[in-house]
Amino acid sequence: MYMTIKKAILLPTIMITLIVTSVIAQNPLMIPDTLTGNSISLTLQNGTHQFYSGQNTTTMGANGSVLGPTLLLNQGDFVSFSVNNQLADSTTIHWHGLHVAPENDGGPHTVIPPSAIWNPSFTILDKAATYWYHPHLHSKTNLHVSKGIAGMLLVRDSDEAAILLPRKYGIDDFPLIIQTKDFDGAYEIVVPSNSDDVVMVNATLDPELHTPAQVVRFRLLNGSSQRVFNLGLGNGQQFYQIASDGGLLAAPIALTRLLIAPGERAEILIDFTGMNGQTIFLKSFASEFPNGIYGATIPGMAAMLTLTGYDPNPLNGSDYDVLQFTIEPATSSPVTSIPASLVTVTPIPEANANITRTLTFTPVTMGPGQLNDGFLINSAPFDMAVINETIPLNNTEIWELTNQSGISHPFHIHDVQFYILDRDGSTPPANEQGRKDVVLVKPQETVRFIAKFEDFSNDTVPYMYHCHMLVHEDGGMMGQFVVFDSTVTEIETNISSHEISVFPNPSNSEITIQLDVNEPIRLELVNLLGEKVLSYESVPSNGQLTLTSLPEGVLFLSITTAEGNRTTKKVIVR
Repeated sequence: MYMTIKKAILLPTIMITLIVTSVIAQNPLMIPDTLTGNSISLTLQNGTHQFYSGQNTTTMGANGSVLGPTLLLNQGDFVSFSVNNQLADSTTIHWHGLHVAPENDGGPHTVIPPSAIWNPSFTILDKAATYWYHPHLHSKTNLHVSKGIAGMLLVRDSDEAAILLPRKYGIDDFPLIIQTKDFDGAYEIVVPSNSDDVVMVNATLDPELHTPAQVVRFRLLNGSSQRVFNLGLGNGQQFYQIASDGGLLAAPIALTRLLIAPGERAEILIDFTGMNGQTIFLKSFASEFPNGIYGATIPGMAAMLTLTGYDPNPLNGSDYDVLQFTIEPATSSPVTSIPASLVTVTPIPEANANITRTLTFTPVTMGPGQLNDGFLINSAPFDMAVINETIPLNNTEIWELTNQSGISHPFHIHDVQFYILDRDGSTPPANEQGRKDVVLVKPQETVRFIAKFEDFSNDTVPYMYHCHMLVHEDGGMMGQFVVFDSTVTEIETNISSHEISVFPNPSNSEITIQLDVNEPIRLELVNLLGEKVLSYESVPSNGQLTLTSLPEGVLFLSITTAEGNRTTKKVIVR
């Protein structure tokens, strides 16, 4: 590894010799253990792991010192989880990509204190695909993920089972969690850092995987804090993408390059038939990146945009090895062909959309240093007490993402899988036309996607949307939304011990709010489409507030206190 030699300069000469020698050797790829069934227990724990031979690094893991077991689940199963936090810090566990109720989603509001156990349970509604789980505590997501807590979650369904595909875990179906990290001279992981010059797969440096000479399935996860990979095979051979974030594609897509951003997953098939005895490298061809991607020679769209710690780093703008495949004889019952088709993919028609929401990404400060100062969504930093969007249950929505910053951002939304409609008005490439929950939005690009918000509503526990560059997310490039059920008169309240009256209701174009909350409040009125009719960021709360000239129809009034307590009431204006 490049970084290994660079860091060795800080060590005595005898250590340099040992470390350089280790670069030549390949290390067997660690394959995480599996858990399956209707009851799954995870223990989050501190530990140590030897990324470098003979050198202990402090880490975090689930059911072990680093990473976590791969969870094997079936669509339709009801699964109960026990997440036992034995860390010295509070944390959360988010089921990235799964369609679950917000109280089960594991976002920053669902905190697991030290020595506490969280017990979510839910039915697996998702299609067969590769999902993952990781911590999501606000301002500490990067720390907990970088220290090692991350694991894959594989869902199987009847459609996937009907296709002749490799699916023997650890034999012809392999999880590949690709990450980069920064180590200091004492072999400790540096968080946060823009000097992530060590590449690893499944927490293994210089990894080697012995694969059979047949069609092999790889489940790729970019689990890095910031780095984007441009994956391909060193011999120029084609491979076939069969799935994106949230499910199988309609047919395998032949590729020689696969761009995969933080948080994204992809499943690929590589045909090693007839290649017994050969060695091939999975590589990242970062030399092909344009400016404005973390991993390119220049991280901003212009050379004047600098990022502290980004240089020097031999990974940036270079082609480098990710994983060595050593090909061995085929198994006794090999898959030897690429299927011609996979599943029926039915995107949501654009005409079905009830509303279009616009999200704009901007830097906190303009100018050459903007990459170091954080980023905003719709000009606002994340606030745990502010609900940024209110969405009616069963709404079909178009989200329009415009990146006005100088660097690409992988945008992730909780709760739903979406379909990309277009990139700057053009149809997305074939491998982006399936179900997605992360999309990389490049500088000055506009991406539109469509999604339906169904099945789950909760007025007090929100879902999140954010940049999946964890440094940006922790820095406030995040928002939150609630999905509400318009058939319920009083959706939910957790403003306890206070009298709240809204009258008249029904109303003739005006309502009066009378409440006894001894702190400023935030008011928001939305219609059945989820459009904001009006909002007040901070108003006195210990008296009456009259809202006049309201539009006719059913409206939903949300009242949020400074502490984040919230209630929503239905208002009818005639």
